[in-house]
Amino acid sequence: MTETERKRVIPLATRAAIASVTMALFLLGLKGFAAWHTGSVAMLGSLADTALDLLASLVTLYGVRLAATPADHDHRFGHGKAEALAALFQVMLITASAAGIGWRAIAAFGAPGETQDVEFGIGVSVIAMIATFALLAYQKSIIARTGSVAIRADNVHYQSDLLLNLAVIIAMMLDQVFGVRGADPVMGILIALWLGWGAFQASSQAIDQLMDKEWPENERRAFLDVAARQEGLRGIHDFRTRRSGSHDFAQFHMEVARDMTVADAHDVVENVERALRRAFPKVEVLIHLDPEGHVDTDNPLVEADVTPHWFGKRIGNYG
Repeated sequence: MTETERKRVIPLATRAAIASVTMALFLLGLKGFAAWHTGSVAMLGSLADTALDLLASLVTLYGVRLAATPADHDHRFGHGKAEALAALFQVMLITASAAGIGWRAIAAFGAPGETQDVEFGIGVSVIAMIATFALLAYQKSIIARTGSVAIRADNVHYQSDLLLNLAVIIAMMLDQVFGVRGADPVMGILIALWLGWGAFQASSQAIDQLMDKEWPENERRAFLDVAARQEGLRGIHDFRTRRSGSHDFAQFHMEVARDMTVADAHDVVENVERALRRAFPKVEVLIHLDPEGHVDTDNPLVEADVTPHWFGKRIGNYG
């Protein structure tokens, strides 16, 4: 991606994130009034989810803007892990909200309250679904033009909101139209469970980033396959990968013929880097050059015998 393209992509992604925040604010006000007016536990659950949507959208906006900030003297690998820290903060709020909604729904079984003005509640949910559809369409157009990972994640999150609004409509109709009085608190409990599951997934992804978890095996293999096809490369070992926000990092030791000059070896490394950059434009690659047959003895992971698959192993002979 050229500098001109990068400057064009960032404003587009930022506008999409701002649109997401604006939509969340609109829905928060609308559902807040609807939850107060109808007394529906399911609507209250949907309100809590919208509040979390607002937080998630703010985190997305923060992440998109932070992704445009280059690495500095104190953060040589960039600022991507700030997204994971923000996600863990978000998880705490999601968990607290899920517990509150679950407690309110369980209490409603013992002292059921009457849901008021069901037509109004259903109308609010329909408006929310229409507004969400519009946001999803806009986000998809931005994703197609920018490939933004943050906006794609936000898009997936808002897709689930359609199901939540549909659940509110079903709960209100069962409660008021068909007389199934326990439907509203049951739907509230289901929403609380759904929020809890979302918190678990978000925490797992954030912790994986903070712990520098390796890429999935298929991504590692695809990366090595591209490198291994380059002329002059005789072997690869000590291959490590990690993910930080929307940035990926890969590093490995690359072997070349022992009698190759420094200039020729440098050309081989440059060719490998160019090939990897074409195939994986979002990955920052760090290559250490070794003569063929060289064995490292100062690797603490190798000494501790905790090497993952491929780590510390040569990748065939090439050239």
